[in-house]
Order: sequence, then structure tokens, then C-alpha cells
Amino acid sequence: MTLAARPQIPGTRFAERLDRAAAGTAAAGLDALLIGVGADLRYLSGYEAMPLERLTVLALVAGQEPFIVVPRLELGAAESGLRTEIEIRTWDETDDPYAMVADVVDAPHRPSVRIGLSDTMIALHVLRLQAAIATQATYESASSVLRELRMIKDADEIALLRLAAQAADRVVGQIANGRLVGRTEADVAREVRERLVAEGHEEAHFAIVGSGPNSASPHHEASERVIEAGEPIVLDIGGTLGGYGSDITRTLWVTGGDPRKGPDERFRHLFSVLHGAQDAATRAARSGIACSAVDAAARTRIEAEGYGEAFFHRTGHGIGLEGHEDPYLVAGNDLPLRPGMAFSVEPGIYFPGEYGARIEDIVVCGEDGPVVLNEAPRELYVVEG
Repeated sequence: MTLAARPQIPGTRFAERLDRAAAGTAAAGLDALLIGVGADLRYLSGYEAMPLERLTVLALVAGQEPFIVVPRLELGAAESGLRTEIEIRTWDETDDPYAMVADVVDAPHRPSVRIGLSDTMIALHVLRLQAAIATQATYESASSVLRELRMIKDADEIALLRLAAQAADRVVGQIANGRLVGRTEADVAREVRERLVAEGHEEAHFAIVGSGPNSASPHHEASERVIEAGEPIVLDIGGTLGGYGSDITRTLWVTGGDPRKGPDERFRHLFSVLHGAQDAATRAARSGIACSAVDAAARTRIEAEGYGEAFFHRTGHGIGLEGHEDPYLVAGNDLPLRPGMAFSVEPGIYFPGEYGARIEDIVVCGEDGPVVLNEAPRELYVVEG
């Protein structure tokens, strides 16, 4: 797929996001939002700035038009990266960019100010901004404003998530139909990354290839272990397409062409339980249902079969410009799902030292129920490998 063929977030959408962020800032009683490099900056402006020790910060200050402070050597990148009109204020190597921000944020006519800082702003910049701002200030997370905006995906964002999911689906099929036995996990992981890029991803962020006992480690780092016939592989892959994430997990069992080396009955049973739990959680993901209830829908099924201790992570996480973002499908999170929220549904069952399994899809909460973006089969892939 060419870049031109992908849905594009229009420039007017970024202007709308800035307006909504400014309104949210005022509604939250904040005097300013200071947004450093990261997904929040990209969401509001379209600019994917390079993370540096030099300060880049988007400032939304009450009563003023937004502006962005960037190093002069990054001016060209900012001009080409910004997707809406934002004043650019540059600084030279001998300037103090923190003072430039403080001059605007400081409010001598007010005894104190409340400032929201983006979650991923590095400590270097946070501490220097705090030192530069003379007015007594309290600091909190900008997520108090931006979380609500970013959780609800618009039609263009969902279209990009769908394209990313479908590309990852194709890669799963390609890997499942290829040679696996006798190769190292790391070699298969390299192939996954190459295929994700070939299928349209800008970046392949991860390729978990957990074979045999490594399938029981949810975040296993692909190793030099050689894949053998008669064992499972948990394949968890993802990256970004058009800036939006893919994340899919399927479980394979490789026989090496020997029918005697198929999955044992215990594994077939645990996978059947897992399949039912993943389906139950997906069907539960409807508007108005608490995130914790979706987690419970999967967990209750697994616990009923005596596998509760073998499912030791949350059922899912939000996805968008970041691979993990709000909302989180986990016990204790009673946030109700709303149309436009996008998240993974990925229960797993693991027996350390033996084997494990996981099934994961990306799901969008629709007006009339869950919309599953991944289309790859969810059944156990029994392949020759």
C-alpha cells in the first residue's frame, strides 16, 4: 500500500483537537498545558518530533494562541511536520528555551498557576521548566485533559487501525505457512519485522516468537532457541501503519510433518478454554460496559476451569498512536466503554517451564457492539512448520 492510498488525518482535525484541548484545559482549571515530544504532541499537531536533550514543547496557555518552541536546527522539521497553523518560536544554542516558555506561563498578577505536563516529558525538561517558572506553580498530568480526547478514535483513526490490523493478519498467515522447525526464534522474528514493513508498516516495533517453554513467557524476547517439532509457538507481533498501531497474537503448534507430534490433550483443552474466554471478553466489549467487566468476562471462564493462576496479566490495553494507552481492561478499572474506544482483547494461559497460549485481537467499541479489526483465524494453528 502506498502512503497516498492510506487515509490521512486532515489538517482541520488537528486544529479541532487543539481547540478541544484548550477548552479542556480551561474546564479543568489549568492555566497551561506543556506538551513535550511524544504521542500527545503528534496527536495535537501532527508533528513527530525527534526526542532530544534540546527542548521542543507545545504550549497551550490560557488566553493565548498555541505556540511551539523548537531548536532552530529543527525548524525545517517542524515546518514540514506540523499539520495545522501553530506559531513556531525558535531558539539558538546559546538561548534559554525554558525561559522562553516561563516568560509566557509566569503570571505576576496571579499568586499561583496550575500546569499540565505531558506524561512522557523527560525529567531533564520537567526540572528545568520548574526551575524557570517563577510563579508558584502546581504540576499535574496533561492526561487529565488529553486522555478523554485520545481515547475516542474518529473514523480516520479507526480506518488506519483497521489497515494496520489487516496487514498484521497477513503476516501471521505468511509465518504460519512458512518454515519454522529448525530455525531460531530470532530468525523468525527478523522475518516478521521484514514482512510487516513489506505489508505497509513504517515500523515493526515487536515480534514475540515464544517457542516451547518460552511460550509461557508473555513478553518473551526472541532468542537463539531452535524451534522443534511437537511444540507451540506464541506469535505476538505489531508495529505502526500511518502512525497507528497493530498488535495481534496467535498460537501455533508445529508438527514438523509428523502427525504423532501434534498438540497433546491438555494443550488442546487449555486452548479451547482460552478461545472461549477471548470470545466472551470480545462479545462483552459494548458501550456502557465497564473495562473491568470485560476483564472479568475472560477471567471468569479461565478460573472456572482451574486455570486462574495461569492467567496473570490484564485482558487488554488501549491502542492508537501508542501501543499501550487508555483504556485498560483490568480489574478495578470501572471506566465505561464508549463508541470509538480501541483496545486489545488478549487473555492468556501459561504454565512456566512447559508451554502457554494467547489469542489477541484489536477491537473497537462500536455503537451497536464490538467491532473486531483482526480477521486472522483464532483457532489453534496446527502446522507442519
